Amino acid sequence: MNRRLLAVTAAALVTVALAGCSNDPLAQQYAESSGQGYVSGDGAYTEIPPADRGEAIEYSGTTEAGDTVSSADFAGTVYVINFWYAGCPPCRLEAPDLKAVSEEYTDVGFLGVNVSDTAENAITFEKKYEIAYPSIIDAQTNSVQLAFAGQGAVAPNAVPTTLIIDREGRVAGRISGLIQEKSILTSMIDTVLAEGN
Repeated sequence: MNRRLLAVTAAALVTVALAGCSNDPLAQQYAESSGQGYVSGDGAYTEIPPADRGEAIEYSGTTEAGDTVSSADFAGTVYVINFWYAGCPPCRLEAPDLKAVSEEYTDVGFLGVNVSDTAENAITFEKKYEIAYPSIIDAQTNSVQLAFAGQGAVAPNAVPTTLIIDREGRVAGRISGLIQEKSILTSMIDTVLAEGN
């Protein structure tokens, strides 16, 4: 066997072995920046001082379980909203961090807004990543997305987008795209929780 054929064979085996390291091919493609035609935010985050925040956002929708959820359910509390869908590679990558933070911050509400899937697809995703908080299924109406669309620089214009909502129902912070580090989200939450204390 000549050296060139041996080198090609070895490279192919390494590629196959590395491909087997990921249990989520879409997330792995995204992590490798493989140019699969997916556009997302860059993970940039924005924190808004209380005096500069817009109006309280009002919305309602139906969750994957068929329950109605609205902004009124979170009145007076700090909470996190994550816009996502099951086929979104960065949504898959950040799911474990969102799960961990939602379990660590039991005094903070968490709500997903699924922008593309059916309830069944959302439930499958949530079971895989052990996500316990509900998600509004927004694909048919886009009503939740539209409620936040007028928020200018902090509108959820990429998927995923994670918003931190203050006790008055206003957007206090946004992460556009993949949550790069869990500590970014926890720090933003801590800042909003400390307000008024």
